[in-house]
Amino acid sequence: MTCIIFIGFLFIYLLAVVGNVLFASLVSAMPQLHTPMYFFLWNLSIVDVTYISAIFPNLLSITLASNKKISFPGCITQLYFFIFCVDEEILILTCMAYDRYVAICSPLYYPLVMSKKMCTIMAALSLLTSTLNSLMFTFLTYSLSFCPSSEINHFFCEIRALMSLSNSDTASREMVLFIEDICLVFCTFLFIIVTSYVFIISSVLKIRSTKGRFKAFSSCTSHLTTVILFYGPILFLYIKPKSVYSKTQDGIISLLYVAVVPMLNPFVYTLRNKEFFGALKNMARIHGYNILCSIRHS
Repeated sequence: MTCIIFIGFLFIYLLAVVGNVLFASLVSAMPQLHTPMYFFLWNLSIVDVTYISAIFPNLLSITLASNKKISFPGCITQLYFFIFCVDEEILILTCMAYDRYVAICSPLYYPLVMSKKMCTIMAALSLLTSTLNSLMFTFLTYSLSFCPSSEINHFFCEIRALMSLSNSDTASREMVLFIEDICLVFCTFLFIIVTSYVFIISSVLKIRSTKGRFKAFSSCTSHLTTVILFYGPILFLYIKPKSVYSKTQDGIISLLYVAVVPMLNPFVYTLRNKEFFGALKNMARIHGYNILCSIRHS
């Protein structure tokens, strides 16, 4: 079973990395896709690669090898990148929800509101917020006292699993973590669903043509799918009470947002996306023409 689990994890990891790197490369290479939506998708792909690469190489190592140890500095580094990537993904998904809201509800103001400068500022603020927040929680965890040898009740260095191992009083840190979950996770989720999509749906229903409604809805379906897949497990894990804690259940649910979401994102955003495939065909046609010309000249 160890070999089968290792092959399964390796397949998920390679599919996620190759899919996201290929998607980010194609978006960078195709001028037709240099739009606000694809700018945020490019950021999301980079975060997904960093996200899964911070956890899965070590998971693959402990799955196949008998040595299941991780050093304290290695554990703290993994914790930093985990918190950073989760925060960054949440904020990028929120930026994308705002982008869809402006595109559908205020299409005439879209070029002005979602300008290149505005998108850069939003991405930079997301990056800064994620960096500062992950540094704060990494420091709060690093300053705790631990036994020389401890067994982490998880498949990676998750913050609550580490806090449960500490000899220090973690009540204040757990309260900070809970407030953080409410402010960053729950509030952004409400903003995406209630503010953005309530207004989006009401605007779409006002469109008279069926084709126009379908086009507007299809531009939001991919984003909404990712939001549900990503936010669902996080909301369940970090806002539920301690009384319903289950090691096996939490491990399986964590795999959903750690592995499944980064793996599916490139497919969710390219499947049935005529704009992406149109740009891809144009790129293939241009490269094919250049290759044919070079063969003729040679």
